[in-house]
Amino acid sequence: MIQKYTCQNGVRIVLETIPTVRSVAIGIWIKTGSRNEDSLNNGISHFLEHMFFKGTTTRSAKEIAESFDRIGGQVNAFTSKEYTCYYAKVLDDHAPYALDVLGDMFFNSTFAEEELKKEKNVVCEEIKMYEDTPDDIVHDILSQAVYEKHPLGYPILGTDKILDTINSETLKQYVYNHYTPDKVVISIAGNVDESFIKLVEGLFGSYEGGTARPELEKPTFHTNKIVRKKDTEQAHLCLGYNGYDVGHENIYSLITLNNVLGGSMSSRLFQNVREEKGLAYSVYSYHTSYQDNGMVVIYGGTGADQVNQLFDTIQETLAELRNDGITGKELDNCKEQLKGSLMLSLESTNSRMSRNGKNELLLGRHRTLDDIVELIDAVSINSVNECIEDIFTDSYAAALLGPQDEWNLE
Repeated sequence: MIQKYTCQNGVRIVLETIPTVRSVAIGIWIKTGSRNEDSLNNGISHFLEHMFFKGTTTRSAKEIAESFDRIGGQVNAFTSKEYTCYYAKVLDDHAPYALDVLGDMFFNSTFAEEELKKEKNVVCEEIKMYEDTPDDIVHDILSQAVYEKHPLGYPILGTDKILDTINSETLKQYVYNHYTPDKVVISIAGNVDESFIKLVEGLFGSYEGGTARPELEKPTFHTNKIVRKKDTEQAHLCLGYNGYDVGHENIYSLITLNNVLGGSMSSRLFQNVREEKGLAYSVYSYHTSYQDNGMVVIYGGTGADQVNQLFDTIQETLAELRNDGITGKELDNCKEQLKGSLMLSLESTNSRMSRNGKNELLLGRHRTLDDIVELIDAVSINSVNECIEDIFTDSYAAALLGPQDEWNLE
């Protein structure tokens, strides 16, 4: 059972007590990410995430790391387009201590200039490493093609030039204006009871935030085609189609469709592209949902001389979906796969904490396991075929990264 509590300042606490485990996962979720940035500070959300680990008024960076190592716990963080999360997983006996350290990082990070300088170099190396991973970069290029100058098209890591302009005061001001109580959810899952809510409230229930921010601008889906030359062994192709937002009523039908298309080894893309034609080692599809829009992405990596054949095979697979829809067998298999994945995820306190945190942050609601199973069971061939008709039109964006100057992506 999930318990919700809203502090006086607007911070929301979500607790799922699981008495059958000995671990506790704690996550601080903030509804701010690269989408909340502009062209002058792109990358600050991710850099700030790094700096929260680099020392507080009472703990050095090494002491923060040692705090979790010496209790056998795990601590980490990540930044996405629309939110940032700092989280820890520890034994239940150490949950209050872990919460205290996370709170110290959240409120008392110093952003010392010496640490700033070192961490800028670390993030620059991270950007270089990312640039050396073409099968990752091509997804960022696709976002640029789809969203153009909208912040959803920005890279989460930012650039080294923008990093140079960030200082301690910039970070403090960003925290003050974006890490406001109304945008914060503390999600806990594991072997703790409702008394833990009082501990969380004691730390997070009274701080104040900064200035009000304007509403997010809804992006337009653009059908640009971008080709970038890079000295790679393979060519990496991404196609993007306009999808559904995170709260869309037909989202489970789309999840089912994605599984049929490219979400597993038995999917149509995997079978057609890899198993039958041997065109790619890696080929798949996925759906990304944002607060007010979404995108279905198809990815494949192949030799430069086979790009046209890969592209044609993907289009043939989509044309077959549009013409014939999915089969009853595919529908039944996908439903069982989705329910199986859901059940397996319930065995992890981290997964439960993450699901509850995201649901509260983005949707403000929590469905029971029975509710979700009911929604999956309600997916029909007709509802999936509606998604196919909605999404796989002739309007798509494309990104190609490889060793040649140009390709025809029409």
